[in-house]
Amino acid sequence: MTVTLKNREEQDCMRTSGRMAAEVLDMIGEHVAPGISTNELDAICHDYIVNRQRAIPAPLDYRGFPKSICTSVNHVVCHGIPGERVLKNGDFLNIDITVIKDGFHGDTSRMFFVGKPTVAGQRVAKVSHEAMKIGIEMVAPGVRLGDIGHAIQQHVESHRCSIVREYCGHGIGREFHEDPQVLHYGRCGTGMELQSGMTFTIEPMVNAGRRHVKLLPDGWTVVTKDHSLSAQWEHTVLVTEDGHEVLTLGASGEI
Repeated sequence: MTVTLKNREEQDCMRTSGRMAAEVLDMIGEHVAPGISTNELDAICHDYIVNRQRAIPAPLDYRGFPKSICTSVNHVVCHGIPGERVLKNGDFLNIDITVIKDGFHGDTSRMFFVGKPTVAGQRVAKVSHEAMKIGIEMVAPGVRLGDIGHAIQQHVESHRCSIVREYCGHGIGREFHEDPQVLHYGRCGTGMELQSGMTFTIEPMVNAGRRHVKLLPDGWTVVTKDHSLSAQWEHTVLVTEDGHEVLTLGASGEI
């Protein structure tokens, strides 16, 4: 496993791409409403990234992915392809944005509620968000990835939800997906030891039901096998000399 440690100049580039990815999520929130299609959300984001930010939407044509963002609605775990589906009151969805600016990637996602949120949707979204925060707050030199994964898993399972194991966080920089893999489950004292200069995502996918998932025939969309709701939040994180820095904070400044 080869992990790329970013120097100061590269870290600044990562800050820029991370900030821009967060700006897209800040922008798209007001458009998430009953009656809009996921295709329309994709078009709005694509236009903003390409024409306003003068950046590149990383998912577009990545290994054949046909759109500029991922939109994962209700029981879709991840990699949902925007299409003709029209959002309705009570839906919730993850919008996943990755922007390339000056050769560096910024990757982040948030949950959005459509109209009035359901109690079940609020619950699994809250557990997922808390789990991500727990993982991020642990990031510092010398901490092992297994410690982070264990803490995330413990929190999620204590709320009678489950962690998806087939998909995980990842190193990021000049490449969309770099080493290391960042599992959201694990055992304390195991895994790679974090070093200053590492950049990676923490993005726990949390199911309200069982953890098992299946890949749809389109080769991208991942759904829960039991059709239970699923939620995910994601940030890109830099390991600093004395802790961490979240590179994809939105305008609110809150994780």
